[in-house]
Amino acid sequence: MIVVMSREATQDQAEKVGTLLRENGLHPVFGAAGSATVLVAEEPGTRELASAVQAAGGVDRVVLPPGPQRLTSRHFLPQDTRVAVAGADGPVIGGRGFVVIAGPCAVENQQQMTTVVDAVVAGGAAMLRGGAFKPRTSPYSFQGLGVAGLALLAEQRSRTGLPVVTEVVTPEDVERVAEESDMLQIGARNMQNFTLLREAGKSGRAVLLKRGMAATVEEWLLAAEYLMHMGNGDVVLCERGIRSYERSTRFTLDLSAVAEAKRLTHLPVVVDPSHGTGRPHLVRPMSLAAAACGADGLLIDVHTDARAALCDGAQALDGAQFADLMEQLKPVVEAVGRTLAQPRSPYLTQV
Repeated sequence: MIVVMSREATQDQAEKVGTLLRENGLHPVFGAAGSATVLVAEEPGTRELASAVQAAGGVDRVVLPPGPQRLTSRHFLPQDTRVAVAGADGPVIGGRGFVVIAGPCAVENQQQMTTVVDAVVAGGAAMLRGGAFKPRTSPYSFQGLGVAGLALLAEQRSRTGLPVVTEVVTPEDVERVAEESDMLQIGARNMQNFTLLREAGKSGRAVLLKRGMAATVEEWLLAAEYLMHMGNGDVVLCERGIRSYERSTRFTLDLSAVAEAKRLTHLPVVVDPSHGTGRPHLVRPMSLAAAACGADGLLIDVHTDARAALCDGAQALDGAQFADLMEQLKPVVEAVGRTLAQPRSPYLTQV
């Protein structure tokens, strides 16, 4: 059960509703949805109790979702959520525009960032991506530049005017990463790092939540519940491939999960075909398929010298391949009633 208090409701009214729920065997947890207080119980409750709660002072509405989802459910919010990144002048993920986010998997140095960012801007990306902190399977792999990488990302954001999304790995780093970026990424390996999810939910930044490589769709959406329960409605889901027996690709890109997530939740969904396949020749067809099946955008690895990349160079597109992908995306996106989101940057006239 979800109880949404009116914006004018007092704390005393919310407490009384909490008491009523507990008296009827429910265990509500206080949270926020925008500026409104919500009481969320894992127990479904009954229609009779819902009617009694609805009559209580300060209650705006009561929702009885049929499954385990609560704030992420379309029963709670039927209309699609639109996530505005970087304010009114930034891209909107989940709207009519199809948003392409591109850049290197890892930030390496200033020269690399400048050449790659120039390429993705010229190709028409609406946002920049790049990892300053890199959680890797092997402790001997490049782990990112850390704070120095954040500074390089901030420099590119200032130079081009394009919003930046970058991964945060530990709860202690959330505040610092939020200062230097426009959107926080929770990687696949941290999808169920619940302490990190809570801190990211409190950050005031939009969050890109990648699906864990062994996570079900339900587990993915319940991870998003942690973010939303902390009052953060600006959550974007990212399908990036799951583990399977298949060895010809790095992961198995589950595009059926995109359509299913769009049915179950109001949150926007983007696709990462670079990590999802690990093969640059598959990035283009999977990107087109993602646009056709209802995704709201893409996350693409681009590197202008992939052979020298310190992280995941084998799956990266070069500048020409990225530009070609963007050209081929346009008619597919338009065929499903959308448009390619255009970057809003004065820098575009210089490249």
